[in-house]
Amino acid sequence: MPSFRFLHAADLHLDSPLIGLSRKSASYAARIDDASRRAFDNLIDLAKAQACQFVVIAGDVFDGQWRNYQTGLFFAERMRRLREANIRVIMILGNHDAENRFASRLQLADNVTILSAARASSYTLEDLDTVIHGRSFPARDVTENLALSYPAPAAGRFNIGLLHTACSGAEDGHAVYAPCTVEQLVNHRYDYWALGHVHTTKILSTDPYVVYPGNLQGRHARESGPKGAVIVSVEEGRVRQVEHHSLDVIRWSVEDLDASELTDVSALYGVVRDRLEHAVRAADGRGVALRLCISGQTPLHSALVADRSGLREELETIAMHVSPELWIEKIELRTQTPRQAESTDPTIAGQIRIAIERLSEGEELAAWLEEELSIIKAKMPATAHIDDLFASLRAEGPKRAVDLALSLVAQGQ
Repeated sequence: MPSFRFLHAADLHLDSPLIGLSRKSASYAARIDDASRRAFDNLIDLAKAQACQFVVIAGDVFDGQWRNYQTGLFFAERMRRLREANIRVIMILGNHDAENRFASRLQLADNVTILSAARASSYTLEDLDTVIHGRSFPARDVTENLALSYPAPAAGRFNIGLLHTACSGAEDGHAVYAPCTVEQLVNHRYDYWALGHVHTTKILSTDPYVVYPGNLQGRHARESGPKGAVIVSVEEGRVRQVEHHSLDVIRWSVEDLDASELTDVSALYGVVRDRLEHAVRAADGRGVALRLCISGQTPLHSALVADRSGLREELETIAMHVSPELWIEKIELRTQTPRQAESTDPTIAGQIRIAIERLSEGEELAAWLEEELSIIKAKMPATAHIDDLFASLRAEGPKRAVDLALSLVAQGQ
């Protein structure tokens, strides 16, 4: 049986926006708007550089309905580039592809094979003694276990299962589409399972390999860390190596900073600078979109809460000096005032602080906020963005009100 390499990718989500960065400047938006395309170009270059004999794509090439038909044309043109390098592509359609009425009608080069959505089918690469089994999603919401209908492995061949699935234990908050278990896949006796749908790189088994490559380009802060695809090396009918390659062009990073031991704002800024510099180094030349979460019981709490806009301006200035390719996507302020026992602070300010903290622990404040939000919402147009805004206000409003009240008490002492 010949030796060969292939590339396993999934969840390209071409032209999906990078959520949380769209409100930046026009020049910045232009630099990140094509991030998924540039990451896909990196994939094409990697497949050629590694002399891959074929590429398998485990679904979600597209991100639902296209905003622009150029998305489909872009993909078709990149498939032609692989054809010129004699690289075949075998792919299935995932849940996002299934809701796109154009995805299955694309005119693709003859090196591309899309496995049927009607039933599980097999595609044989005779020169490599390899068979690829898979099934595209017939609709967005597939709740049946598609893998149960996959063919038995072809004897004397290297067998690959191509599956878009929420495999049990690896869902990471993704919708439970085409559910299955690792045990089921292992017992199917394929040599490699090329999975898609979950956006985190995961190796669920090594005998045989059951692999999620993760998505190609992180789209928001919940998709932080390196993103890309895997190169699989096969020798004498067995997987010898599975190697992840980072292909993303914008790296999402989440930095958690505990300010409990910090008593001076300048010290906080120094720690932030260190964290930002580390994130930039870890991204290895990529642009970085960073979410900073500051937590802990600290005497700095009141000052930070009272001047959130000033805090953001200062941290964005630090980020600008660290790297022009670093952007702070969001600052989450989760600090608290250091707790004091009621008997240790008999002053008027202390008693006011205790009263505010008691108010925050009851239901009165949340009920009042809900009443006020209902009045405001009734006067606004109904959109998904408005719903998201009001959900955020319900979740964060009471805490922010209490934080602000406590900060005013602290400043008045």
